[in-house]
Amino acid sequence: MQAIKDIIALEVAEPDDANANKIYNLFVDELATAYDSFELKPQPAAEETFQLLRDRNILVVLNTGYNEKTAVGILEKLRWETGQQIDGLITASDVQNNRPNPDMILLSMQKFGIENANDVVKVGDSIIDIEEGKNAGCSITIGITTGAHTYQQLASANPNKIINNLSELLPLI
Repeated sequence: MQAIKDIIALEVAEPDDANANKIYNLFVDELATAYDSFELKPQPAAEETFQLLRDRNILVVLNTGYNEKTAVGILEKLRWETGQQIDGLITASDVQNNRPNPDMILLSMQKFGIENANDVVKVGDSIIDIEEGKNAGCSITIGITTGAHTYQQLASANPNKIINNLSELLPLI
């Protein structure tokens, strides 16, 4: 929702919440239609990497700026389940403030009894993901080039490392 308001603010001095809500709801509907229509595949090495992390007793918790309905729909299409491929899912629906605020990471920590953000590694494909990890105090922030932003764009957020594939994560943690 905040992204919609930010875009409107580029053109209008004071964005109208009602219009922002209408645009956001249209976006969510279109997004759901797209995800229902297209085949989804996991990122290369995602399932193997997640299993290796979980075998080492390292929690795999996904967080997303998508709402819960969209995120759960994606997981269902991938046939991923909490307790199987991942340990948890936190969505924008679960928190008051979305990225770059640290709320999703802090909620994940709370859910899993993690008291120190130094025990958390944030991996993300966008600048705002890296900012979220830094704002939460994560020990390591890692950009990954398989999504929203390029290597150069991710580098502008100064993550600790940038990787091209999830399989590169294991030696870093």
